[in-house]
Amino acid sequence: MTITFITGANKGLGFEAARRLTELGHTVVLGARDAERGQAAADELGARFVRIDVGDDASVATAAADVRAHEGRVDVLINNAGIHGRHAPVEELTGDDAAEVLQTNVVGIVRVTGAFLPLLRRSEHPVIVNVSSGMGSLALTSDPERPESKVVAPLYTSSKAAVTMLTTQYAKALPGIRVNAADPGYTATDLNGHSGPQTVTEGTDAIVMLATEGADAGTGRFVDRFGPVR
Repeated sequence: MTITFITGANKGLGFEAARRLTELGHTVVLGARDAERGQAAADELGARFVRIDVGDDASVATAAADVRAHEGRVDVLINNAGIHGRHAPVEELTGDDAAEVLQTNVVGIVRVTGAFLPLLRRSEHPVIVNVSSGMGSLALTSDPERPESKVVAPLYTSSKAAVTMLTTQYAKALPGIRVNAADPGYTATDLNGHSGPQTVTEGTDAIVMLATEGADAGTGRFVDRFGPVR
């Protein structure tokens, strides 16, 4: 039985990934910051809820201890929690704005991964899936034919570029763990006011694929639902 822990899973991509993986037979532990919404989401899916605030060391440590006490290990860690940050003209962005986005989207992955590594190392074939974005790709955001090139969101895009690089570095540093990044694509979620043309099911295709592929599938990759991302 595959034990999967997902952060930010009370709605959107995290919730849909939890739903799909539960249907595929995973034992899903649903992580979320909001206890009421997280418990409601877990109840709907038949999953177990664990409160986790990826921006807080104590919360993350408590969540890892909870999983260790109940499940004993983690086979798949999906670092999904993320925010867009304040919508404002670039000249109005502040250091605090940047810190808030990076704290959740990048530092949160470092914090959660570090706390959950002992649980992952109890797995026969441990997997980490980091939810990144094509918005963090230099190639895609420079290609006028791509929708990613039309968006100006300095903090969010920078954070996702960092997530992708973090993924490749962790893949090198953790040879016993498969570490990959998923680009959901332009998906209708709260993050973009549900403006994306993709459904959340389509947006979780790459996440689910990375969470369920064979142990020899490779590490240090960045993929979307169609294949490798540049």
